[in-house]
Amino acid sequence: MLMIHRGQLIGKESCMAQNKDKKSTENPFSRNDETRQIHRVAGYAFLLNFFLAIMKTFLAFFSGSLAIYASAIDSGTDAVASLMIYGGVKLSAKKTRSFPMGLYKLENVASVVIAIFIFMAGYEIIREIFSAAGGMPRISLFYIVLLFAGTVAILLYGQYAITIGRRTGSPTLIAEGRHRQVDVLSSIVVLVSVILSYFDLNLNILGATIDQIGAILILIFIAFAGWELLSDGMRVLLDASIDFLTLDNVREIIKSEPLVGEIKSLMGRSSGRFRFIQATITLKTDNLERAHQISEDIEKKIHNQVTHVEKVIIHYVPQERSHDWIALPLEDGKGPISTHFGEAPYFVFIHIRRKDKEIEKQEILENPHRSVKTAKGIRVAEWLVERGVEHVGMKGDVSGKGPGYVLSSRGVKIHLISAEQIGPAISEIVAEGL
Repeated sequence: MLMIHRGQLIGKESCMAQNKDKKSTENPFSRNDETRQIHRVAGYAFLLNFFLAIMKTFLAFFSGSLAIYASAIDSGTDAVASLMIYGGVKLSAKKTRSFPMGLYKLENVASVVIAIFIFMAGYEIIREIFSAAGGMPRISLFYIVLLFAGTVAILLYGQYAITIGRRTGSPTLIAEGRHRQVDVLSSIVVLVSVILSYFDLNLNILGATIDQIGAILILIFIAFAGWELLSDGMRVLLDASIDFLTLDNVREIIKSEPLVGEIKSLMGRSSGRFRFIQATITLKTDNLERAHQISEDIEKKIHNQVTHVEKVIIHYVPQERSHDWIALPLEDGKGPISTHFGEAPYFVFIHIRRKDKEIEKQEILENPHRSVKTAKGIRVAEWLVERGVEHVGMKGDVSGKGPGYVLSSRGVKIHLISAEQIGPAISEIVAEGL
């Protein structure tokens, strides 16, 4: 079976006009503003971590506190990681000839790098604390105030980064915010250790000092946060599928199009905070121009209803049909063809085999919209579409009117007939071509 990519066989002028209309409806500024916001938050992270690393280094030097020294190592690695985030976010939206799909995965690379730095920081903290000799550090109240202020700054920034990350869908900022939350816990442990030292309280539990116990707690949080970031980043880098909830949402959007017969395949992957979706569907139409329009409509719906979709590719193939559904308006339940469409009392539905043009099934139903006061024809046309009708025979021409627009937009072929009875009318439609 020949697979047709969206718009492959449509005229060049038609494609250019539709692409122009599509571009005019998009808002390029929202995405640019979002990227600038992510970039700005990443810059704040570097400045905060760099300042904390410098401050803690001086405090560790003058106090001799091993806990503050370990915290300085942590902040130093964070500063380097934040600098990589800053560059990764700035480059992720770039598109070049070598990378026409963009460098969005740089955000996930940055997330993996953050995870590695988290593990490195945890190792350094544990190594320094457990290999250090005893001795009380020289702590002043001023040191405690500075460390407390740094802890509050980390807490506020972490919440801010997660909020902006969720709003923009940036995995890098969410990763940075979670890392800051781990840093708050480790900073609290350091703060408690420093306060105990300030009051000359040297606790020893089962041979372990308060610093060593705190280090074990920090290690647990560091390992958990690092593994979560590493696994999430690697899933994207290895092109794992996007979440099933999003795929189900896309599937329902595609199914909402009446002329979609079947979804043969649906795939999606993430790259940074952006999503790429690809689907193969069957359509209940042989009209290439109509099929192109349907795929365009589906793409627009997905872009409008699913966040952070960068690209949607719809492949479509004609649905293999063994039968055709034909509808005719009737004057009564016995068979004369009605001269009206919306006001016809009855409709007959005929199921015809394509291979031999024989009638397999025939059903006469009452028009449920005959008695409505307004838009009878449009309501009837929508009713026929819902029942899967593919051909409608009628005596009056509805092209250019509401019912004609509804039927043609759904791929239903309209046949103008002159026959008065069902049998001759069917023969007339078959002779015209199904």
